[in-house]
Parts: sequence; C-alpha cells; structure tokens
Amino acid sequence: MLSAISESKSDRIFTVLNYTFLVLLLIIILYPLIFIVSASFSSAQAVTSGKVWLWPVDFSVEGYKAVFNHSKIWSGYANSLFYMVVGTLINVALTILAAYPLSRKGFRGRNIFMFLFVFTMIFDGGLIPTYLLVNDLGMVNTRWALLIPGALAVFNVIITITFFRTTIPGELLESAQLDGCNDFKFLWKIVLPLSAPIIAVISLFYAVGHWNQYFDALIYLRNENLFPLQIILREILIQSEVTSEMIGYATEFEAQTGLRELIKYAVIIVASLPVLIIYPFVQKHFVKGVMIGSLKE
Repeated sequence: MLSAISESKSDRIFTVLNYTFLVLLLIIILYPLIFIVSASFSSAQAVTSGKVWLWPVDFSVEGYKAVFNHSKIWSGYANSLFYMVVGTLINVALTILAAYPLSRKGFRGRNIFMFLFVFTMIFDGGLIPTYLLVNDLGMVNTRWALLIPGALAVFNVIITITFFRTTIPGELLESAQLDGCNDFKFLWKIVLPLSAPIIAVISLFYAVGHWNQYFDALIYLRNENLFPLQIILREILIQSEVTSEMIGYATEFEAQTGLRELIKYAVIIVASLPVLIIYPFVQKHFVKGVMIGSLKE
C-alpha cells in the first residue's frame, strides 16, 4: 500500500487559515439568526434592556401572541399561501411550456423567440406603463395582479432550457416518435418525470418569490382582504402598529414600547418559517437541479 502523501508546511498553514476563515464566516452568518430566534422567545424587558445575547432570557411567547392576535394576520397567511401555491403552479407550467420547445434544435425560429425572451431581461417598460397595462386589463385590486404580470421569469426559462438540452437527448424524442408518441405526450410521459430536479429548483424560486411578495401588492391592491402576509407584517412592523387588540392584557405605554421591540423579531420568524419548512424537502433536487442547469451546452 502506498503511504499517504504528507502535507507540506505551507499546505497545513493554508488548511488552518481556511478552516479559521470558514468558522468565522459561519459565526458571522449564524449569530444574527440565533439572536433573532432567542429575542423572539425572550421577555420584552430583557430585549429592550439588551440582556439577550445568545439564549432566550425570561422565556416568553408574548411577541407571538401579539402577532397572532392581530385580526388580519390569519387572512394574510391564507392569501400568501394562495398566491404561493396557485402562482407557483402557473409559473412552473408556463416555464416548462416555454422551455421545452426552445430546447429542441428542430424548432424553427427558436433563436428569434429566445432573443425576445432575453430582450425583456435587459429592457423593461417601467413602473408606470406596467401599472397602466395592468389597470387596462382590469386586474388592479384583484388577485390576478399578483399572479399574471410576473407569471414567467426568463432566468428560470434559461436554466430549464439548459437542463432539457443536457438531460433529455434528441434521440429519445426520435425513438418515441417512431412509436407514435407526439410532443405533448412525450412532454407529459417522459420529459416531466425526468425533470424532477429542475422542477424543484424553479418551484422553490417561484414559491419564495411569491411568499416574499411585497412591492406588487403595495402597488396593485387596495382591498385589505387581498393583502398578503408581508403587507400585514408591514403594518405591524414598519408602522409600529401595536394596538390594544394585540396586547389585550397590557395597555400601559411602557408595555407597548417593550412589546413593539419584541414584535420586530417575532414577525421575522413568522414570515420565514414556511419557507424554512419547505426547503428541506426539496434540498436534494435543488442542489442537483442547480448544478445541471448551470452547465453550458
């Protein structure tokens, strides 16, 4: 058996420095997350007095009670879930329908269509023309205003095209056509089952985008019953909207001030939790899809 190759002194120094840098980077990234979680489960007095550093101090769920006592928080959750689920289904369907023909070399005019897609990534009509268009289509103050205007992301189309080109060979289509399979059946029966990684990737991209949707809702929606969660959290967080409805058991100014600070951390957890729950289930496909989709033809 060959003896292990010994590291040189410079290699060992590089390894130590590399691990030290990575540990410091991990601490820099991880500490704010730990602090937010700890602060959200601490008492208002501990948060305002700066006693919270790493672990929760005077464990309390007052911040979460205040957030979930807000009358609109549950409607905001329901609306955001609707926008995320329905919007992602629309996004993924349109992305696959656009990417599949553009990935086939035999599709005539695909370079022209590809140019038109990429053109929209460079040039945009602007906010006012976009609003006028959405208004003329009758979608302002409707759910469609958050689903249709951004129904297709060109970047996701590009990585999906690359995935199809590198994963689905043209010979497979030719073989299926010899057996009497048309393009729609080939897409449904063969392409989609083989495309789970890239579907997971673009689904996660679209779902996170819908869940964090804020600006479009702020522009297009006026009906509070249609507001997504992010707009509701804006009312609570940015406008510091702490009402007697939310605290109920304490109406003193001092209690309101402390609770206002506590709510800031609670709303971050409330807004991030659904995405954190979804990610572990698609992580395997996500990593594989991103790596394959990043390859050039």
